Amino acid sequence: MVGSGWTPIVVDVETTFGTELRRWRDVRRFSQVELAAAAEVSQRHISFLETGRARPSREMVLHLSATLELPLRSRNRLLGSAGFAPAYPERSLGDAAMREIREVLQRLVDVQPYPAYVVDRLWNIQLANAVSQALIGAVAPEGFAPDVIAGNAMRLVLHPCGLKDAVANWPSAARALVRRLAREVAERPDDGPLEALLEEARGHLGTMGVDGAARPDDLLVPLVLRTPRGVDRFYTTIATIGAAHDVTLEELRIETLVPADDGAGAFIASLR
Repeated sequence: MVGSGWTPIVVDVETTFGTELRRWRDVRRFSQVELAAAAEVSQRHISFLETGRARPSREMVLHLSATLELPLRSRNRLLGSAGFAPAYPERSLGDAAMREIREVLQRLVDVQPYPAYVVDRLWNIQLANAVSQALIGAVAPEGFAPDVIAGNAMRLVLHPCGLKDAVANWPSAARALVRRLAREVAERPDDGPLEALLEEARGHLGTMGVDGAARPDDLLVPLVLRTPRGVDRFYTTIATIGAAHDVTLEELRIETLVPADDGAGAFIASLR
């Protein structure tokens, strides 16, 4: 990170704006004609931009990024491929400029009666409430190794040194999590670290593999935990920050583990 709160954009010398635009157009399943119509420019201009016969203005890069509904991180990268500085800041939650945001997010998870935590795009846990930490302490199986998990929510469920042995429905829950991660990679095909996390996650599935493509109900993943009182059923829910104009904020999610019945709710209440 640099002191100004902006992350330098590093662009491979072989990467050009035209190739990046064409890749995103393919990802979003636009033909040149369809993208031109949506962006209200000529198909000829889109063709010239993709072949390098025309150079885009900064405003055109931002306009096409918005038309293609690119994530803010990807918009910055597309700007970089055209030789422009990033438009959206990316700052750590630990930065002084983000102090108020961090405090608000911490309050949001603290007021939740159920386990709740904030994760970034790579599923690293940035903030958590006390009850979520108490839950991990209550169900952590023998061999649980926090240093191996390194505060990553995906590893927490999938890794053999995480909560794997505490998850009674591990095969179905693990597949659902990997499908969700695969969907995120499909939506951000230029994100190498996210793709690496997906490969790691798939490795934990072993020969079991993933059964099919992402499903709408994967956003509400059933999680059955072996707890001191027996077996309790929960659902994971996700909330995002709307209308964010900062890369970091756009990529944050608040995940909550909601009890599926009164028994699970009573168990969580006993941890508070």
